[in-house]
Amino acid sequence: MKVLIVGSGGREHAIAWKVAKSPKVDKIYCAPGNAGISEFAECVDIKAMEFDKLVAFAKEKEIDLTVIGMDDPLVGGIVDEFEKVGLRVFGPRKNAAILEGSKAFSKDLMKKYNIPTAAYESFNTPEAALEYLETSDYPIVLKADGLALGKGVLICNTKEEAKEGVKTLMLDKQFGDAGNTIVIEEFMTGREVSVLSFVDGNTIKIMTSAQDHKRAKDGDKGLNTGGMGTFSPSPFYTAEVDEFCKKYIYQPTVDAMKAEGRVFKGIIFFGLMLTEKGPKVLEYNARFGDPETQVVLPRMKNDIVEVFEACIDGTLDKIDLQFEDNAAVCVVLASDGYPEHYEKGFPITGLENFKDKDDYFVFHAGTKFEGDTIVTNGGRVLGVTAKGSDLKTARANAYEAVKLVSFENKYMRNDIGKAIDEA
Repeated sequence: MKVLIVGSGGREHAIAWKVAKSPKVDKIYCAPGNAGISEFAECVDIKAMEFDKLVAFAKEKEIDLTVIGMDDPLVGGIVDEFEKVGLRVFGPRKNAAILEGSKAFSKDLMKKYNIPTAAYESFNTPEAALEYLETSDYPIVLKADGLALGKGVLICNTKEEAKEGVKTLMLDKQFGDAGNTIVIEEFMTGREVSVLSFVDGNTIKIMTSAQDHKRAKDGDKGLNTGGMGTFSPSPFYTAEVDEFCKKYIYQPTVDAMKAEGRVFKGIIFFGLMLTEKGPKVLEYNARFGDPETQVVLPRMKNDIVEVFEACIDGTLDKIDLQFEDNAAVCVVLASDGYPEHYEKGFPITGLENFKDKDDYFVFHAGTKFEGDTIVTNGGRVLGVTAKGSDLKTARANAYEAVKLVSFENKYMRNDIGKAIDEA
């Protein structure tokens, strides 16, 4: 069969790598792809938001399955466009992708269906938001309602910081229209855990847990990023936590979306906070996480194409989802200065060291070809993932593996997975 993957980051590279392992697949295309993805797929110069061109390409090439990796096209309704012309596509329709596309919607959904989350209020004018802040407790969290590349969340320790945050989101429009509406919610403390799941509209199958590192600098300092590294599984995601979440969070979310007439098929990413009062939902995403995918898929035993098809066909209950009894750690190699100002275009050396390896991998996030040379082309450049018998071994292996690849202005955090030591 022929598969088209839509996207260009480390997540899509990991998906392409996993899809390439399926005996069902003869040919993979990726639009627009990147230099690393080209090892497994033929990259096509069509942007992720060019729906008409993507649909036309899929029809021309007789694509059997399209997998949408990115949030923007999902929220924009790309799945609906593919389905209109009878093409098979993996991902939620527009009316279901709102679970990620609007934080106000998802918070209202959780409130209505008693799914544990932080107390909150939504505002569509800065005046109302500022008035609310006058009587709020601090610290407090401000969130842009719409998509903001994983960066539209501000933790404010004082009233003054919060007022400045409202200005940043709603008046200065730092994240564009995503800040037209904002959610202000209570600040929760505890361990953050990411849990990805496959959903077919009725059944939900949980993948192994992971834990992300959002801040740019060691010690969780610096600005929020798209993710500087991750590990799987999380030692803090216990059997007791899993049981609670399955009963009060996971299945209730799927059932709530169905009850709202927004049947969800695809990936639901649960961002959880393990608070003293039990697990609560921080956020939902409607697609694979990045870089969580880079540690979850290498541990997955199943043929991912079979799982994708089961989600589309509503037969996920027949899939026995299995993961290896080991661990994985991903360290993101970024351009120094990310997520603000950084230079691109530096040659990358050492990539050949990762070819055909079973225990460590390099997933390209921001790369491109210049002639025959692969160069840096983004803030997050590569995700270096290593497996190990346990988390400490995987972490040690990952930090050994990052030494195998080099480029000018290479930057990384040195404490990815350090929380493992506290488990």
